[in-house]
Amino acid sequence: MSDYDTNDSMLELYLFESTTLLEQLDEILLQSEHDKILSQDNINEIFRTMHTIKGSSAMMSFNIIAEVSHKLEDLFFIVRDRGGVDEDYFEVLFDLVLRVSDFLKTEVDKIQQGIELSDEKPPLVDEILNLIAAMKGGPGAAAPAGKPEGKSAPTAESAPAHDVSAELLDGESMFRLHVYFTEDCQMENIRAFMLVSKLQTLGEVLSIIPDDLEGNPDVADIIKERGFFCKFVTMLSRDEVEANAKSTLSVDTVAFVDKMPGEDSGAGAAAPEPAEPPAAEQSAAAIHTEPAAVQAEPAPAPQSAPPAAPKPADKPAEGDQNAHKPTKQNLINVDLNKLDVLMNLVGELVITESMVSGSPDLTGLELENFNKAARQLRKLTDEIQDTVMSVRMMPVATTFQKMRRIVRDMSKQLDKDVELTLEGETTEVDKTIIDAIGDPLMHLVRNAMDHAIESKADRAKTPKPTVGSIKLSAQNVGGDILIAVSDDGKGLDAEYILGKARDRGLLIKSESEYTEKEIFNLLMLPGFSTKEQVTEFSGRGVGMDVVKKNIEKIGGTVTIESVKGQGTTIYFKIPLTLAIIASMEIEAGGNTYAIPIANIRESFKATESQLLSDPDGNEMIMIRGAAYPIIRLHRIFSVDGCIESVVDGILLLVDSGDRLACILADSLLGKHQVVVKPLPNYLAWYDVKSSGIAGCTILGDGSISLILDIQRILTQY
Repeated sequence: MSDYDTNDSMLELYLFESTTLLEQLDEILLQSEHDKILSQDNINEIFRTMHTIKGSSAMMSFNIIAEVSHKLEDLFFIVRDRGGVDEDYFEVLFDLVLRVSDFLKTEVDKIQQGIELSDEKPPLVDEILNLIAAMKGGPGAAAPAGKPEGKSAPTAESAPAHDVSAELLDGESMFRLHVYFTEDCQMENIRAFMLVSKLQTLGEVLSIIPDDLEGNPDVADIIKERGFFCKFVTMLSRDEVEANAKSTLSVDTVAFVDKMPGEDSGAGAAAPEPAEPPAAEQSAAAIHTEPAAVQAEPAPAPQSAPPAAPKPADKPAEGDQNAHKPTKQNLINVDLNKLDVLMNLVGELVITESMVSGSPDLTGLELENFNKAARQLRKLTDEIQDTVMSVRMMPVATTFQKMRRIVRDMSKQLDKDVELTLEGETTEVDKTIIDAIGDPLMHLVRNAMDHAIESKADRAKTPKPTVGSIKLSAQNVGGDILIAVSDDGKGLDAEYILGKARDRGLLIKSESEYTEKEIFNLLMLPGFSTKEQVTEFSGRGVGMDVVKKNIEKIGGTVTIESVKGQGTTIYFKIPLTLAIIASMEIEAGGNTYAIPIANIRESFKATESQLLSDPDGNEMIMIRGAAYPIIRLHRIFSVDGCIESVVDGILLLVDSGDRLACILADSLLGKHQVVVKPLPNYLAWYDVKSSGIAGCTILGDGSISLILDIQRILTQY
């Protein structure tokens, strides 16, 4: 286990990089398995991913991760050298690599949780070695055509060796870089490793000197004294290569030289060279390379040397020479906690701006210049607020893509042919919302696979396609996001669900009074399950109730629609963000309350003819042929001085998923953007939230307004 603590910046960088690479690895594997082909580009990408994880893990002393990554790197070196994977090993390879990915994710999670890693070699290592041996001994194990004689494919114990030359494609150039790092930057070998990793994303690194950046403790001193050399092939121009190299952390100078130390003058002569460097630069490079030139020949590349990705056999079509030219992205990784602080500060700014422009000291004064400046200030604060909120926004693609793995694994285990379709992956939601919807989506996809999609035999009896379909979609609907999970399975049987609920004593009224929508909502009661037998995936009565609770925690609602024999669709309606919401301010008994606009359907004045009572004596109001209960806030919160007559007050028709009611208020104060503040901790002793208060906000005049939890109020009252 590494000595780095969980607050170490290098550890944070390692965890972020490893997590990102493993997610990308899964995407590549699942897409390649779906396409029934493992392209050369994807083979190279998997190879580079394993090499990066191996190198960074070894640097951090996470030896078990480094060992497993190293073995998988060896496996893909063989796959790459053979030009692909034989059909006989295709399925076995994908199953093994996905299990390796799961193992590495588990180990990375352990590091995040501060759990010490085991030093025991996992069985996966032997499985990888066995597959390597089988592939070497299987059909086509001979070296691919064009491979230089004397270079055999590496064994599991050896490392991929670097090529010393490469056949260049049209538009490519070969550069030999001589790099010095800034004085006293320390860990020059790690700086060189970072430079090589960056160059690998821009082209192909053929060789480096010194070549053992991880294993030799003296490498840092050698680089500090003699500099670092790198042979590099890319589609970029000379200036772009220099700019990218110099933008790497701690790089001081970058020179272009004619040859690597120890390289014969004829080496790589067949490859066209870039334009000659200036004479002064050549002289400087010659001086720098003299000390390193004492080596008779470059040492063989060790395990940790950056791999050289093979070149495609075919040249790109005319006009496509720049098709693979990388595009530089202006991205930066920021700690989410810093964004939370920034969001809180923007919230305070919004509140302060409202307090200044709405100050009672300004009442009755004609301040034209002040009002003009106040309007400009409000415009700027609104723009800052929108910008900060957009920074926190993330596409749902990452969460959606994770469902591919669940569908893939369950398809194999349940022997069902199912295809997952994703729509609206670019839809952006606040980071906190993204984190909250992961588990609910997983539950729904697993339920669709286990409950909804028929077995192969049952599906063959229907006119449906033999391959089942599950679709995840996301779209903006006003100020909310609508996420849907649809399947073309057997749908829900309302009578069967009602019978199950009756047997479990879950019905609270006569069966004939239940609408189809209410019957479907019974599925979200705690402990309810239609599965007869407990399996690995379901039948324990845990699922839809958890989905509902998790979605309601973030202010969302769950709706179920289904047609028997055709399929089921479950909708999540969730807010874009939880930090700043649009609300309607109302007054009741001199107190101010905020109701989220998302929960309000309409507001209106009632007439005597609309009022009625149900058989239990509860107040109701008839609106366009439908009766809704009336909820009086002053009774819930024990407030005096409220308007008692429904006709004299104002009603707001509010909804929370499948429930609707009318809330009686004294008056409407207007629509505002409010910053949601949590309730003080000491109020937890009084269980304030259970009474229907979700939080609070500070108004422009400095007073406090309570934010109503409409879902809880409609459920309880």
